[in-house]
Amino acid sequence: MSTTRVAPGAPGPARSKRVRHQARDAVVLMAFSAGASVGLAGLLFILAALAQRG
Repeated sequence: MSTTRVAPGAPGPARSKRVRHQARDAVVLMAFSAGASVGLAGLLFILAALAQRG
């Protein structure tokens, strides 16, 4: 076991994120996921429409 102490302002695993930062990260992740899903669905729709024509 280590006896090294971590300074109060030092970043690291001992310091946790604030709740608002976690909430912001969750919203960013949801927005990215929604955008990627809509983009993929649009691409598949376009490919299906092109496949029907030809």
